[in-house]
Amino acid sequence: MKKKDAMNAFLGEDTEFDGKLTFRGTVRIDGRFKGDITDGGTLIVGEAGMVEASIHVSSIVLSGEVHGNILADERVEIHAPGKIYGDIQSPTVVIHEGVLFEGNCRTHQAKDADMGPLAIINSDKSE
Repeated sequence: MKKKDAMNAFLGEDTEFDGKLTFRGTVRIDGRFKGDITDGGTLIVGEAGMVEASIHVSSIVLSGEVHGNILADERVEIHAPGKIYGDIQSPTVVIHEGVLFEGNCRTHQAKDADMGPLAIINSDKSE
């Protein structure tokens, strides 16, 4: 039985991969990746990592560069000298000082939270 946070794969600095990545556990990218990353656990993009992808994971820790949108079910954490060119959507977003972020950020409630409406606003003035 593997530990939940066990490292499942590592893409080193001098490697390139083009395709679709699906994984459980933790994957670290220090090389170049282009494609789609879906249904993942924790994705770590190291300082040397360069990712061009649409990303949907549980959580991501980023110190490298990402071109593409990020959807994280739990958490996005970006450390300097990280760079993101794309939109972020997650319940928790942490952006440290020294990060370059060009895009939109949207936070939402975690999946376990009650997703009922907080308020109903009717803008119809005909009543």
